[in-house]
Amino acid sequence: MSKVMIHSATYENVHQAVDRVFERFPMKLKGKRILIKPNVLRASKAEEGIVTHPAVLRAVVEKVEKMHPASIVVGDNPGAFSYGANEESFKKTGLMEASVGYYQNIGSDSQKVDFNPDFLSTVSLSRVVMEVDIIISLPKFKTHGLTVISGAIKNSYGFLPGAQKAKLHKVAGRPERFHEMLIDVFRLRVPDLFLVDAVVGMEGNGPASPELRNIGLILASDNAVAMDAVIAAMMGCEPDRLRFLQKAKEIGLGDYDLSTIEVIGELKQLLGFKLPPLGGEASINNKALRTRLHDLTLLLPQADPELCTGCGTCVDQCAALALSMNDNLPQVDADTCITCFCCQEICPEKAITLK
Repeated sequence: MSKVMIHSATYENVHQAVDRVFERFPMKLKGKRILIKPNVLRASKAEEGIVTHPAVLRAVVEKVEKMHPASIVVGDNPGAFSYGANEESFKKTGLMEASVGYYQNIGSDSQKVDFNPDFLSTVSLSRVVMEVDIIISLPKFKTHGLTVISGAIKNSYGFLPGAQKAKLHKVAGRPERFHEMLIDVFRLRVPDLFLVDAVVGMEGNGPASPELRNIGLILASDNAVAMDAVIAAMMGCEPDRLRFLQKAKEIGLGDYDLSTIEVIGELKQLLGFKLPPLGGEASINNKALRTRLHDLTLLLPQADPELCTGCGTCVDQCAALALSMNDNLPQVDADTCITCFCCQEICPEKAITLK
């Protein structure tokens, strides 16, 4: 039987809740390589409630430090695909400081892995995701226009660097297919612990809604399906209505039936909680969103011949192996490029632009 812990917390005393999480879900971290992944949608202020709060991240990092791991990495691939977006997002939200020196731009090094050919035959995954021993996922308790809730499973979408997230949105098309694709991403590397920031949650048209809700809780589980079932129930959404939870159960990742979940604490529905339309039709048919996703999938790096020296640094550092030299200028393979902006960032002559 899966367990989900519900514990009261504020951002001032969140260390106490984090201590309880590790008591309920003990982990042997000594000598292990650890990835701590907050939810970092985009550059925003912490009080906007869009990202995992810095106080939660700091509490987890400091707790893990005391358990003497071999290494700690704090990272995510934000949803904003632009040059420098990763570092900018961490700095503006306060998550860079809360990482206490363990932040890494995990989007700068990736590896190809096989994927569901119904969507894409391969995807690129941040390499650290596959190399660490333990992943601790720190989702934010909030709504999402396409998946209804954004919780434990959705947080793993940030393992994908670059504009391929937009490409998968576009390929999925229908909300139901996006739900199913989300599980295909999640199962590539299932995190070991989920600790959800529900001190301040988000309702309405998330994942960047201005409608915040004071909830005062930290949630935790070592099973994402059970965790998201509890989040859905708290929001007033029946878990069995969410296609991504249905698929997760079908392939043996867990059970969303609340009768099969041991809840440690008090599970109460948040009265009057505002959900987006079930099924996500309002988001997937939004013309502005579709146009934005389309534009992102068309961005490609291009070298300025007047600035480029043909040094090959961009080719050597290309995470997706999408660049090669042709007539002393880097050329991109459009089908391989994941628009991670690493070539633009690494170029010593600042010769790479995205068009």
